Amino acid sequence: MPALPLDKLQLTERDPKTGKLRTLPALHPEIKADRSFVLYRPPPVVRDPALVEEFLERAKFIADDLNWLLDLPHDKFWCQVIFDETLQKCLDSYLRYAPRKFDALLDCHPEVNDMQKCLHRSVFLTFLRMSTHKESKDHFITPSVFGEIIYNNFLFDIPKILDLCVLFGKGNGLLLQKMIENIFTQQPSYFSDLDETLPTVLQVFNNILHKCGLQCEGASAEPQKLEEKVNVTPGNMPLQELKDIVLYLCDTCTTLWAFLDVFPLACQTFQKHEFCYRLASFYELAIPELESAIKKRHYEDNSVFADLWRRISHSRKRMIEAFHILINQVCLQPILESSRENIQPFIEEFLQIFTSVLQERRFLRDYDELFPVEDDVSLLQQASSTLDETRTAYILQAVESAWEGVDRRKAQVVKDPTPPAASNGASAIVESTAEDMEELGAAYASEDECAGAAAAPIAKVSGVELDSLISQVKDLLPDLGEGFILACLEEYSYNTEQVINNILEDKLVPYLDKLDRTMQRQLKPDPTPLVTSRYNVFQNDEFDVFSRDSVDVSRIQKGKRREKDTTRSLLNDKRLVAEQKERYSQYSVIVEEIPVQQGEAQLYKEDYEDEYDDTYDGNQVGANDADSDDELISRRPFTIPQVLRPKGQEEVLEEEEEDEEEEEEAEKERTKDHFVQDPAVLRERAEARRLAYLARKGHKHDSSAVVGNVKGHGQNRETVQERRKKEANKSTRANHNRRVMADRKRNKGMIPS
Repeated sequence: MPALPLDKLQLTERDPKTGKLRTLPALHPEIKADRSFVLYRPPPVVRDPALVEEFLERAKFIADDLNWLLDLPHDKFWCQVIFDETLQKCLDSYLRYAPRKFDALLDCHPEVNDMQKCLHRSVFLTFLRMSTHKESKDHFITPSVFGEIIYNNFLFDIPKILDLCVLFGKGNGLLLQKMIENIFTQQPSYFSDLDETLPTVLQVFNNILHKCGLQCEGASAEPQKLEEKVNVTPGNMPLQELKDIVLYLCDTCTTLWAFLDVFPLACQTFQKHEFCYRLASFYELAIPELESAIKKRHYEDNSVFADLWRRISHSRKRMIEAFHILINQVCLQPILESSRENIQPFIEEFLQIFTSVLQERRFLRDYDELFPVEDDVSLLQQASSTLDETRTAYILQAVESAWEGVDRRKAQVVKDPTPPAASNGASAIVESTAEDMEELGAAYASEDECAGAAAAPIAKVSGVELDSLISQVKDLLPDLGEGFILACLEEYSYNTEQVINNILEDKLVPYLDKLDRTMQRQLKPDPTPLVTSRYNVFQNDEFDVFSRDSVDVSRIQKGKRREKDTTRSLLNDKRLVAEQKERYSQYSVIVEEIPVQQGEAQLYKEDYEDEYDDTYDGNQVGANDADSDDELISRRPFTIPQVLRPKGQEEVLEEEEEDEEEEEEAEKERTKDHFVQDPAVLRERAEARRLAYLARKGHKHDSSAVVGNVKGHGQNRETVQERRKKEANKSTRANHNRRVMADRKRNKGMIPS
């Protein structure tokens, strides 16, 4: 029987009040467990032991409760999620107050960080299970009912989904994408909610502009109040208010980018409200004003400037990337996926969007630096042969005009502008468009999550890249020292063209003009002497070059070891022969030639006798040996093959062969080795030993009892018993059970009967 979905499942249980059996739906408030979830609070700003202990205790309660919730069965989990209001408040508090990745990293206690990571994981797993309508074949909810449950009980809404994207998008993108797609698929009403939410998002941009004393197109023309201040600008507003505006802008831009990156299907809903045009207009009005205010303001603590600059750069990057995601999903991706007949509406949409933002020169320049417009137009030209070349040329010309007076180059790692340190608090930093592009490049080169409280848009070039930049300058100006070139590169943001141009035109800043142009580069010592403090299993061995000056190089082998011993060298090696000669010389087996001295020659001649010894001349030594050259002939004479014999000689030859075989057998009997015993005697002895062994064991076996008397004369009792015993036990050996096994196979159908 197939399992029923949870929304149709009925449970039978006993009423605790009356004791009678009753039937309840699986999703019922009375099944919910009585458990209270506490609200989340962010980690403490300072390392106060009391605050740390309070945070750890509260976070431990929440983590334990969420782990208990995740361990519940399918039906009880959903009862707790739907009917427990404290759980929803707890999850909502975490989404609101959990620290974002772009927030300033606090100097937290290690235990606080570990607890925060554990709690972060538990919250994500809880939302992941809440967004899954089918856990297994037996535990699932009807998709339509699932959509109504999460929508009517406010388990998910647009603000929660936005917070989920910004909190868990990094590292969990695929899971989060499937999760949000399932929510929007099972409940399409969320698209209408998103459509109603976007005017509020656009109102956020208007509020920021209003706070900065700016006015965007489409804003309501309300009469100004008498008591309202007129001269409210980012430059003269309080520092705390400026920090709040920058933080608000950074949070809004990062959240929108994270949502569009995780759920690109929402781009169509965004574009219904002309989001691309509104975003570009806001960028053109707000970003330059905020950057100018941040740079011109005097700061008592440089870390405040670094934090503000990091956030505004991060906001710029996220806005441009969000604009690119919208263009890609609304225009470019459908062009690549559709046929040539259906791409004209998407091409028209692309041209209209860029035509509407051509007046936003700063935004257009920054966007083109990161995502070249020329590449997108080239894609349109390849996709459609009927493209309006006049409009595309107009767009490209507008992009080129936006770069007038600016060095057009890719975003690179640059040095951030130094905050003013003038005593009067009002310093004059010269603004230029080139500086703006360098600052944007710094934002692009920064980390995606902007980790670190004091992380400013600066990253020093080092290593091989720095050596390459120095060599580029030195090739053109060989008289300059590497130290002077390095100082110039650091001053001019590692831009070799600007360094060379300023040196040739004598436009260096005053402190560089005072330096010695032949100054050499000073190598900085390593602050962490890892060599002297390292410890491993090879410490102080014979090849440790860090602890000894001399190493036996002959014991070092590079590459595959070459075998020196070859076949020729092994054959030429006579050391073993020399050793054997020395060994056998002790037994006087090998007699070497004795060198004879000149005075001893006569002595040897007197001992030598040249008389012939005829002692054994009468014996035929070796004449009758078995290994003579006619061995085959003496052992078996030559025989003519039967095929080649004449007909008359066949019988005679056969008789001769039989006689020869008889003679050979008689010869074998004569030459029989009498030391080999007769096998019959050996068998008799073996049988006697076996009977003696059985007699010692007490075994009696008389086979004559089985044979019995002659048939027809009757059998005695012992013969009948022996025959019955043999019949019963014969299946234990040999092959006497064939009939029974054949019947067994036939009964099982293995053998056709």
